[in-house]
Amino acid sequence: MPSEKILSQKQQYVAELAEQLKNSCAGVIIDYKGITVAEDTEFRKELREAGVQYAVVKNTMLKFAAKEAGLDGLCDVLEGTTALATHAEDPIAAAKIIGKYADKLKDKVTIKIGYMDGEVMDADKVVALGKLPSKEQLVGQLVSVLVAPIRGLAVALNAIAEKEEA
Repeated sequence: MPSEKILSQKQQYVAELAEQLKNSCAGVIIDYKGITVAEDTEFRKELREAGVQYAVVKNTMLKFAAKEAGLDGLCDVLEGTTALATHAEDPIAAAKIIGKYADKLKDKVTIKIGYMDGEVMDADKVVALGKLPSKEQLVGQLVSVLVAPIRGLAVALNAIAEKEEA
């Protein structure tokens, strides 16, 4: 039986983990086996630069936190080595980076499950989410589609003006 101090530390950790799950718009749970220190360092650096919170977590602690956060569906895959990656604002940042590393490190990094806006997603949906363009890319594409007709009109008017001058 754990002491009162250890028990309160674990309860506090579960509460913090549950708060992280609640405050994030999306997250991915992965399995990592055999990853080298250099690969892990590179992986963590890229996640950190994207603003993704990443940590290795104990399955039992994450089960309690997931239940507290209303994400009971995450509990089904919590076996073996487990790491959690979450982002507070960007729903595809973690999925995009982890998807890239899952492809690069085939047998070492495996996506177990994920969630977005309180909904649990299987690994296939997380991979598909990771392949979506970023918000900035989507906004850029939308702007170029909206500007294209105006640009075309400006080019046509300019061509008419040049024709009249000649």
